[in-house]
Amino acid sequence: MTASRDWRQELIEAYPDLFWPPASGPAGSQGYPECDEGWQDLLDTACRRIRTAMSKRDRFHFVQIKEKYGTLRAYWAGRLSKAAKIAIEQAIDLAEARSACTCELCGDEGRLYRAGGILMTRCAAHAQGRPIKVRPGFENIRSVQRIVKSRFQPLVCHRYDRETDSFIEIDPDSLEPKDQ
Repeated sequence: MTASRDWRQELIEAYPDLFWPPASGPAGSQGYPECDEGWQDLLDTACRRIRTAMSKRDRFHFVQIKEKYGTLRAYWAGRLSKAAKIAIEQAIDLAEARSACTCELCGDEGRLYRAGGILMTRCAAHAQGRPIKVRPGFENIRSVQRIVKSRFQPLVCHRYDRETDSFIEIDPDSLEPKDQ
């Protein structure tokens, strides 16, 4: 009986330009994914988007890919044109946002759970612990902030739409509680 191939190695072999695998094999690559199989498709999509965004002069490679606080984290290094950097950062942001609503074990739609001190994104079938409560209207919200006069101010605010695998920009003021 032959051992089945590891999806991580297959991903690195499909995108060696993004992982820079050593001669010893894909398992020794920087950026070797430290997450479960449920996120395989979102990583493959991110790699395709990254490769598409790059020109021949751009240089990129993953440094680390892992699960942290229940969602995907992808760290990279490289020299990119401004346009490529924007597109690559968006590809990684989309993968990280998708991981927040995708079961890390099977890839089905999921949500964030806490089991003891561990956070994980799981579907109902793989759920452990208690679901993390999210204030209504704040589901899948991501914002980039800046500091203005010693206070954080939203710069960009958007909602991740799992169905279209895209961000929808929203007005940050619409998230503020209304005075009654």
